[in-house]
Amino acid sequence: MVFKFTLLSDEVDQFVRVISIDSEATFLDLHNAILDSVSFQKNLMTTFFLCDDNWEKGQEVTLMEMESSSEYDNLVMEDTKLEELLSDEKQKLLYIFDMMAERAFFMELTEIVPGISMSKAECVSSKGQAPQQTTDEEDFMAASKLTIDENFYGDEDFDLDELDEEGFGDLNFDDGSLFNDDRF
Repeated sequence: MVFKFTLLSDEVDQFVRVISIDSEATFLDLHNAILDSVSFQKNLMTTFFLCDDNWEKGQEVTLMEMESSSEYDNLVMEDTKLEELLSDEKQKLLYIFDMMAERAFFMELTEIVPGISMSKAECVSSKGQAPQQTTDEEDFMAASKLTIDENFYGDEDFDLDELDEEGFGDLNFDDGSLFNDDRF
């Protein structure tokens, strides 16, 4: 059986991708097909959410195993077949490709074609430009790679001794006495 997914973006007008994939493929296969169809790098965290008709998030399928306190099982893309979670046309999914800004593609299982199979996922329709993979803020942070130095404090004349004037002079971290204090 073959699933056809339609992907849309709320950021870019006229963006549409249609991906055909075998129902026995994994969410990781779908993830890779999506990234290939929009020419995104594959080194960032992503996740799928199954959604109800109002786009409310339900079951999550993550790229890597994550600790979770949610009411849903912790499912991993590599180990989860599409047919295990999807069986109805019009099923909605979110594919979050920018975890920091929660930017996503809106997906719908638009067609189920029984009686055939595919060896590899295929983008069968591609219209419009994809949105940027990351936001400008993330690009800035990645490029600047802030380190704890004089630039971190915003003042090249930062002096650690200035902290004593603000009431921290009586704290001593060297002998461990701070951690043996009965007040804590």
